[in-house]
Amino acid sequence: MDRQRVLILKNPRKPGVSEQVEALRPWVEERCELLAIAPAHERLSPAARKADLCVVFGGDGTLLSAARTLAGTGIPLLGVNLGKLGFLADFTVEEFRTHLDAVLAGDLPTAERMMLEVSVTDCPRHHFHSPAANDVAISAGAPFRMIDLLVEQDGSQIAQYLGDGLVVCTPTGSTGYNMSVGGPILHPALQAITIAPVAPHTLSMRPIVVTPDRAIRITASRVNEGTALIVDGQVFTGLCDGDTITVRRADTPLRIVSHPNRAFFDTLTSKLQWGRSPHHGGNRQ
Repeated sequence: MDRQRVLILKNPRKPGVSEQVEALRPWVEERCELLAIAPAHERLSPAARKADLCVVFGGDGTLLSAARTLAGTGIPLLGVNLGKLGFLADFTVEEFRTHLDAVLAGDLPTAERMMLEVSVTDCPRHHFHSPAANDVAISAGAPFRMIDLLVEQDGSQIAQYLGDGLVVCTPTGSTGYNMSVGGPILHPALQAITIAPVAPHTLSMRPIVVTPDRAIRITASRVNEGTALIVDGQVFTGLCDGDTITVRRADTPLRIVSHPNRAFFDTLTSKLQWGRSPHHGGNRQ
């Protein structure tokens, strides 16, 4: 049987990550063909993009960066958490050592997560295209006046949002910025897109969940000099009055190696304290 080809992506700016990767390198090379070790945000060689598995060392932000770097390849990602929350990158170093052989043998399943593609194509100043694993956000920016965004899908108007911005997210990203602005939590296996306004200037504007089968068109009717379009909280571009942003479901989903001992709602409970009683774990008075 051919040895599996493995790519390691890391966050070299996070303390201890490079040292941990180098310490594990001989152990990994005993078990597979190690194609490369590279920063998660850098462009990869064609050979590295032919990996059977990508192991990501860092945290959730590093995994999001890796997801964009490998967008369209279908290479499954295994996230090893050396950060804080570890919601997406939910393997510890010890769990990685315990389960890598099973992953290489194909004994652990992968979960498919919907990704987005966002583009600004009609602006002479801000030509932009990017995949997105979590979300696409529009932030008002300086001088911090309210901005006006027209949102349409399939030629029909969804809403005219007046406020501080907008968050368009995947189910995976529903527990990120979307949740912080009052959007719903979606199970990551769903095929849906959430549109959540940021500080809307009307009580009638609420988050909405729409089908991903048709592209979402956002017209920047009125924006500020500092208004920005931000992808996964990591890459961004400016916007001008009249710019059109198109958000659509990507053709190829993100694939993440499933943790064998942790389901989605287990992670919600353990990482975000979801659904717990105020007295859970404490003494009732």
